[in-house]
Amino acid sequence: MLINLLFPPRCAGCGVEGARCCARCLAAFGPPRRVPVPGKGPPVFALADYRGPGRELVLALKERGRRDLAPVLGALVAAAVPKLPGCPAGCRNWWLVPAPSRRAAVRRRGGSHLVGVARCAGLPLARALAFAPGVADSVGLDAAARRANLAGRVRLVRGGLPPPGAGVVVLDDVVTTGATAAACVSALKIGGFRVPAVLTLTSTRGSHPHG
Repeated sequence: MLINLLFPPRCAGCGVEGARCCARCLAAFGPPRRVPVPGKGPPVFALADYRGPGRELVLALKERGRRDLAPVLGALVAAAVPKLPGCPAGCRNWWLVPAPSRRAAVRRRGGSHLVGVARCAGLPLARALAFAPGVADSVGLDAAARRANLAGRVRLVRGGLPPPGAGVVVLDDVVTTGATAAACVSALKIGGFRVPAVLTLTSTRGSHPHG
């Protein structure tokens, strides 16, 4: 296309010309790796560390308007879900539920970045979760403060739920303390949904290989 000749795409991870995400930066993402998080909830898995290309790509998608990365990251999610424990080979019957964002953040970003990724994954999508009023920005909060911030403030969205009793995988962009994942899982389980795993694009925590 002419526009690509005049304004060649640049990798959101390193800035090299020629692709929205170059092969070197894409290689930062791999198969799902289990992330050690506190609590007794379902296991949390990440596709990359929240540093280097992994961090840059998530920030570009989330804060810099690079929604052209949604198909790239969606393909990674689609490949990862069948590898999660508890998700059988017919994983297309399982639903992706994006973790919610604060309304102010969604407005500022022009929509939910995670919904875009989930749509591009090609799996059933349910916008089943939302934050109740009073949730503060979690940046700078420690683990205890994050848990307190979210306690009882993740709610189910009527009209956005999967079929009753469906199995769901929570999708997030980065896991730090595990507080958001735990709050999302709690709300879904109260609603009667099965949650075998949480999948996050990146993690700030150490991880170890699946299995």
